[in-house]
Amino acid sequence: MKKRIKGILMGLFMIVILASCQSKANQSKTIIRVGHNQSQNHPTHVGLLEFEKYVEERLGDKYDIQVYPSELLGSQTDMVQLTQTGAIDICVASNAILETFDDVYEIFNLPYLFASEESYHHVMDDEGITKSIFESTKEGGFVGVTWLDAGSRSFYTKDRKIEKPEDLKGLKIRVQQSPTNVKMMDMFGASASPMGFGEVYTALQSGIIDGAENNEMSLTDNGHGEICKYYSYDMHQMVPDIVIANYNWLNKMDKAERAIFDEGFDVLSAAQRNEWKSAIENAKKEAQEMGVEFIYPDQAAFAEVVEPLKEEVISKNNKLQPYYEKINDYNEEFPAKEAN
Repeated sequence: MKKRIKGILMGLFMIVILASCQSKANQSKTIIRVGHNQSQNHPTHVGLLEFEKYVEERLGDKYDIQVYPSELLGSQTDMVQLTQTGAIDICVASNAILETFDDVYEIFNLPYLFASEESYHHVMDDEGITKSIFESTKEGGFVGVTWLDAGSRSFYTKDRKIEKPEDLKGLKIRVQQSPTNVKMMDMFGASASPMGFGEVYTALQSGIIDGAENNEMSLTDNGHGEICKYYSYDMHQMVPDIVIANYNWLNKMDKAERAIFDEGFDVLSAAQRNEWKSAIENAKKEAQEMGVEFIYPDQAAFAEVVEPLKEEVISKNNKLQPYYEKINDYNEEFPAKEAN
């Protein structure tokens, strides 16, 4: 708790410092602060810059959009809490963190939920599924405004190849700060180590953890491939990142201006997703040059181990069944492609 309060206070301190450095020329404009935890090379940052450009081209006389990458405003959890209070206006949050604010977000953290990338994208683009989920945290002070592609999550480790589920036994693996993810690691026989993304490199380097799970860009953009030399495509999750905004700020906005911000959120999502595929391809090439070995295990073996987790979570949370049924409809329409 003390660590979390310290993080929030540091985020607030950074906001005060950054605000004091603003040019007097901008004092007549409303500053919109946007925070995320990725680097300036990441598709998320590219998408946010397109959002900034779109809004400022239309409302630049009123708003100054300022994008802060690399956890400059605090960890993701800190930024979500700062967005709740209105200290910052917009941030990018992992779905796993949002699960702790409303358990309806558990649905997207379920392992092997989507049959294919096509199914995943169609589900996330379907407002009949996402709208009520995004609005579930309204009373908590923020709402989801769009989603970003975070690819698929797989295991990567320092010293042990993960070729079958049993290979995870006894390893300390960093997971996102989500109860569902902790349970998943328990079922694999590993020890879950929940922590903020910015802490992972040092934890790997110092031996606090043996590995982590994420997409390929974490190897290169965040340097984890300097330490972890085995990346195993078990692809246990396809989990979106969610762009959230302070609810009171959005709700009080003029309708015409709100329409432009909503269009900007669509521009953000489209730009980020367009950048994602090539970024992943480049990351894989770069990781191989770093000496990372990519492993392609039997995914069905991993899926079988954690299948009971889906049943357990859905049975305990009656909010999830209607969403699960709609997702399975898309899974039937867009099944996994057969390997060549």
